[in-house]
Amino acid sequence: MKILSVVGARPQFVKLAPIVHEAIRRGVEHVTVHTGQHYDPMLSDVFFRDLEIPAPVAHLGVGSGSHGRQTGAMLSAMDGVFERERPDWVLVYGDTNSTIAAALAAVKLHLPVAHLEAGLRSFNRRMPEEHNRVLTDHVADLLFAPTRVAMTHLAREGLASRSLMVGDVMTDVLYRVRERVASVIPSMMDEEQIRPGEYFVATIHRAESTDDQDRLRSIVASLASLDLPVVLPAHPRLVARAAEVGINLSDGALRLRPPLSYPELVAVVMHARGVITDSGGLQKEAFLLGTPCTTVRTETEWVETIELGWNELVEPGADLVRSATRARPAPTDEAPYGDGRAAFRVIDSLLNHSSL
Repeated sequence: MKILSVVGARPQFVKLAPIVHEAIRRGVEHVTVHTGQHYDPMLSDVFFRDLEIPAPVAHLGVGSGSHGRQTGAMLSAMDGVFERERPDWVLVYGDTNSTIAAALAAVKLHLPVAHLEAGLRSFNRRMPEEHNRVLTDHVADLLFAPTRVAMTHLAREGLASRSLMVGDVMTDVLYRVRERVASVIPSMMDEEQIRPGEYFVATIHRAESTDDQDRLRSIVASLASLDLPVVLPAHPRLVARAAEVGINLSDGALRLRPPLSYPELVAVVMHARGVITDSGGLQKEAFLLGTPCTTVRTETEWVETIELGWNELVEPGADLVRSATRARPAPTDEAPYGDGRAAFRVIDSLLNHSSL
C-alpha cells in the first residue's frame, strides 16, 4: 500500500511526523507532497529536519495569495503529482487551503481520501478554516476524528459510517518532543533574561486578528500592558501587517522573536506562565503541557480545554489581561486528546480499508 500525505502549513508538518514514523515502522510506503503554503524556512523546512521527516517527493511552491488563487494553484499543480504517484490513499490534514485543494484534486481523480483531524467545528462560517474542514469531511472516504466531540459533529452531519475516533496525532508527537526537551532550558530564556514561570508566550496570526487594524492594535496593546515579558514569535503575516499600519511589536512587555522550531516552541511553552494565542493547535498544546491558555477568539474547536478550565475565550482589552493573569487552573487527569497512539490507529485503518 502507498499513502501520499499532502501538507503545506506548520501544524500539518507536526501532524505528519508520527504518521511518517509509524508508516516506516510498519513497512508501509509513504510519500509527502508539500504545497508551499508556508514557504518561510522557519515555518516549513525546519520542521522536516527537527521532526525527522523525509524530504517531500514534490514541492509545489504555491506561496501566498488570496484564498481563491492559492487554492486554485494547488488544485492545478496536484493533478500531475497524483497521476505520477498513483497512491492507494491520499491523506489530508486539518483545515487549510492545502487540505481542501488536495481533497478535491484527489476525488476528481477517483483516489480514496482520508481526512486526519476530521469533525472539528468552530461554527463560525466567517472562518476560511471552517469551510475547508466541513467540505473536506463531506468528500473524504475515511474520517479520522481526534475527540468524542468531533465524532458527535460527524454523526450529526450523516457521516458516522465513515468516521473513526483515533485520538489526536499532535498528542503523539508532543509527548515525544516533550520527553526530549524536558530537561532543556531554552536558549531564548537566557537571551531575553527571563526565568521559568515569569513570562508569557503569545502567537497572533489569523486573518481575523491581523486584517482588522483596530482589532490588531487592541490585541498588541493588551499584550504590551501585561506585567511579565511576553515572548512573541511572530508569523510573517503579523510582521508585515504591523509594519504596514505602524504597530510596534516590541512595545512594552513584548519581546519580538522570529518563529521558533517545534522543539523550541514546546520547551518555551512548558516553562511559561501562560499562553496567549489565536491559534487552534497551540490551545491544545498548552493544555497537554500543563500551561494555562488565553485564546483571543470568540470560539474554539478544542472545547475540552475550556470545559476543563485550562483555556478561556476573550476579546482584546481588559478581558485579555484578566484572563492571562488569572490563578492557575485545577489539575486534571482527563485525557481528551488520546494516549499518544493515534498514528498507529490511522495506519491500521488505512491498511484495513485498502480495498476501497
